[in-house]
Amino acid sequence: MDTSETSDIGETGETGHRGESGHRGGTGRTEGAGEAVRPVLEAPDIARALTRIAHEIVERAKDADDVVLLGIPTRGVFLARRLAGKLAEITGRSIPVGSLDITMYRDDLRLRPARALARTDIPGDGVDGRLVVLVDDVLFSGRTIRAALDALGDIGRPRAVQLAVLVDRGHRELPIRADYVGKNLPTSLRETVKVQLAEEDGRDTVLLGLKHSAASGER
Repeated sequence: MDTSETSDIGETGETGHRGESGHRGGTGRTEGAGEAVRPVLEAPDIARALTRIAHEIVERAKDADDVVLLGIPTRGVFLARRLAGKLAEITGRSIPVGSLDITMYRDDLRLRPARALARTDIPGDGVDGRLVVLVDDVLFSGRTIRAALDALGDIGRPRAVQLAVLVDRGHRELPIRADYVGKNLPTSLRETVKVQLAEEDGRDTVLLGLKHSAASGER
């Protein structure tokens, strides 16, 4: 997510890439850590959104013949794997999927504490001449995606790059938009978006809340 974006839901909307969300609690409005949150997407909604995105990729990418999915850690990787599974069901073919760490390409490296590197895992056939679909959980400022494009440029030369996100919360700071969006979620800058996925958090949900401090990390 953008830390400006991220998963704060990640991005807080995009929250910090690893550990953006981690909010515990049941469905319904929850109080915790000075923040009231409410679910805006539950597991069935997320599954439907990913199924729709998969069908849109097949339609726009001519059967997804040369598609490579690259998830942005952390939750974007899990979403990319789920999308690959849905694309395989639709097309009957295995879809290459990997991960793209953008840590060293972020434009806020000097402003934030050192962070651990995530894993970059490029499928065996690479990305040259392929249609690469970047996958992330939340699109916010666009700075995470800018970093991802820079990282991808050091790996190879795709014929085209597209972007799929589970949530677009608006407030772009760069001229970047998603090609595939699970849910457009209008937000204020006082609000946070947290994506939780079963692989990382034990459940699938998207939570909307209020920042409990001005220091809440956005990307």
